[in-house]
Amino acid sequence: MNKKVLLFLALLTIGYSKAQELYFVTGTNFTKYNFEAKNSSMTTKLQSGNGTTHEIGYAIPIRNKDFSYSFGVTLDEYNALAGSTTNSYKWDTKYLGAQAALHYDYKVSPFFSVSARAGINLSSIIYGKQSIDGEIFDLKNQEEFSGLFLRVFGKIQTLYKLNKFSALSLGYGYSHSASTSNSTNEKLAFDTNQILFGIHFTTNY
Repeated sequence: MNKKVLLFLALLTIGYSKAQELYFVTGTNFTKYNFEAKNSSMTTKLQSGNGTTHEIGYAIPIRNKDFSYSFGVTLDEYNALAGSTTNSYKWDTKYLGAQAALHYDYKVSPFFSVSARAGINLSSIIYGKQSIDGEIFDLKNQEEFSGLFLRVFGKIQTLYKLNKFSALSLGYGYSHSASTSNSTNEKLAFDTNQILFGIHFTTNY
């Protein structure tokens, strides 16, 4: 029985061995903060802030060669600004996350393709600072920023194949993130647009 199981796993690995992909993606986040509070509201208008995004992941094809799924680790900055003639605010945060996604690839030519993907990400804050009129506060222990955030995202990218082992990509992404554990009256969510650049390596061919 054990030999049959090992043989099955070996055949499964061989079947999925073609075109597995290791990828690195980096870019810029343009983030809008959405605050909700039952008993209070911000008197100054929030402005979108920008920060970096980084992702490393591994994609594995499924039976239909046009589809694959991936698992990755992400590091995202979600930043924002607000200000008036009397007050100024600034938020700088970094979130470390893990994500899974489903990909669809459409080959335009032997060297050029378009890819769409959708997935979910779970992340938690690892750095957070709030500046109010020059005074700095730590956000890591603030419940509306801490805990697990669930991010739902969609991305489109164009991919240019350099050779059979490597490729470059340029893409756009949109995501919505919200806390899964905040039980206070103050709720926080992030809406993020991304400009993305990636490098991709085929690990099996």
